[in-house]
Amino acid sequence: MVSKVKTPSAEEAEGTSIPQVTERIIGAAIEVHRHTGPVLMESAYEECLCFELSQLGLTFKRQVPLPVTYKGIKLDCGYKMDLVVEDTVVLELKTVDCLLPIHAAQLLTYLKLSGKPIGLLINFNEPVLKKGLKRLVNHFRETGQPHVPSAPSARQPGGNEKARSPLNSLKTQRLSVSAVTI
Repeated sequence: MVSKVKTPSAEEAEGTSIPQVTERIIGAAIEVHRHTGPVLMESAYEECLCFELSQLGLTFKRQVPLPVTYKGIKLDCGYKMDLVVEDTVVLELKTVDCLLPIHAAQLLTYLKLSGKPIGLLINFNEPVLKKGLKRLVNHFRETGQPHVPSAPSARQPGGNEKARSPLNSLKTQRLSVSAVTI
């Protein structure tokens, strides 16, 4: 099910940065958790969080299908992003004992496939919600670290063999995505 909520006015939308949006989303998630605690199913938290987001005037889509493009063809692989807020932030909601690397990998996959810049992994099954929050950033560069471009084409003049290696290309992809714990 894909649903869209009210679009904010130009004044509301103007000047809203990604950090401000994520801050508002986290505040809404904390509000939901404060009233419900860690006892509900994921779908109930999604519904409550959507209510809070709409109260804040944030636009969002629910259960957004995410196809995989393979050889120029979009394939439906069953991926669905729980929420996309302000067409920028991907939310992946969980109700698990603890967040595992596979949960972060799932959100990173969604960020890569969708091209969205930032994602929040929120585990509502924590006594203190702050322990269940993780922010993941797509194409994040550490300060002071040089940008590592994708592997050059084999036909590019002046490229060296090391830069053309598939393993080096894989390392480049890993460097382009980073996780930041809140």
